[in-house]
Amino acid sequence: MAHKAYLTRREVLAACHRLHSPKLSNEENRAVFGKCNHPNGHGHNYVVEVTLHGEVNPKTGMLMNVTCLKEYMKSAIMDTMDHKNLDIDVPYFHDHPSTAEHVAIYIWQNMKKYMDDPSLLYEVKVFETENNIVLYRGE
Repeated sequence: MAHKAYLTRREVLAACHRLHSPKLSNEENRAVFGKCNHPNGHGHNYVVEVTLHGEVNPKTGMLMNVTCLKEYMKSAIMDTMDHKNLDIDVPYFHDHPSTAEHVAIYIWQNMKKYMDDPSLLYEVKVFETENNIVLYRGE
């Protein structure tokens, strides 16, 4: 009998951004994003959780070696986002407002590029603050 399991790893990254959409006027941006639209931006210590789901390998007893997941997250998340200005340093955010929703979508898409078996990716959870959390499952 095949057993299925979930495996989650957490990382913390520091990044700054400004909530601003090129599809809105400056006045609309201020109305929609408020203080988060300040021209100098602001920063967060994002907590990111990546969850995999799949069958436990009967030989290894693992869904995936957590060291592999750590390396995927380093390449897909930490190397591209940690201590960066998301709006300037990450090309994805040149065309997408750097909302927590888009941060989660970016991480999802980037994780899929690095993983040997992207079908295992189940969920990306981004804690922008301890109270503001986005969960994305590729839908």
